[in-house]
Amino acid sequence: MHAVERLYRYRKSLSTTEFKARGQRVVRCEKCRVSINYCICDMAPQVESGVSFLLLMYDTEVLKPSNTGRLIADIVPDTHAYLWSRTEPNPDLLALLQDETYQPYVVFPKQYANEQQQVIEKHIPKSADKKPLFIMLDGSWREAKKMFRKSPYLAGFPIVSFDVEAMAESGIYSRYHLRKAANNNQLATAEVAARVLAMAGELTNADLLDHWFDVFSFQYQKSVCRENHGDQQAIANYLAFTEQHKISIKKAHCD
Repeated sequence: MHAVERLYRYRKSLSTTEFKARGQRVVRCEKCRVSINYCICDMAPQVESGVSFLLLMYDTEVLKPSNTGRLIADIVPDTHAYLWSRTEPNPDLLALLQDETYQPYVVFPKQYANEQQQVIEKHIPKSADKKPLFIMLDGSWREAKKMFRKSPYLAGFPIVSFDVEAMAESGIYSRYHLRKAANNNQLATAEVAARVLAMAGELTNADLLDHWFDVFSFQYQKSVCRENHGDQQAIANYLAFTEQHKISIKKAHCD
């Protein structure tokens, strides 16, 4: 069980009423959150990574079956997940950010950086003694901006940013069809993480996360959408990619 699964179960235990999302009548796998008829657990990859991710999740975000942050934890073994609180940040979260074995980076658009924050837009520098810890603010765009503004403990860390508008001009758009974004240039959390992995030099893991995202998106839409906008070749492409790069499949079944 990875960090996002644990956080999901913890957040669910706090709920006094059932969380109702789109497709609420769908009987879902408790691990991948896709319909049990289209569960993807037995295709989950098993890889190694030299980076870490920290998902700082806005309250009910972890309960949403359409959340893609869990896909990052499927790929990167050293992934951490915490609920965000404006007034009472988790002590374990703060301890992680101060851990000398990590170099935290906030993944966020550069225009929101303060004057003291370093902005990295291309290659993320490697350190011999510190592992990159990429902080993802996971929620809607409005919620992510609030987390960024209201989390003073993040203000001193470098920002990792890339030009989404330039990607759009090059014909690269979000493939996320499970929610309506505030604008067409916004990427899903997993799509952003794939770009970050590429900037960190983990090109195979970046491509793997993109493929895994496509599998999730296509399988998810089978049970909740009248029209599936996902890639119909997603599973075939994913399996071909894992075979080509000799990536192990966990064959982990849902609980």
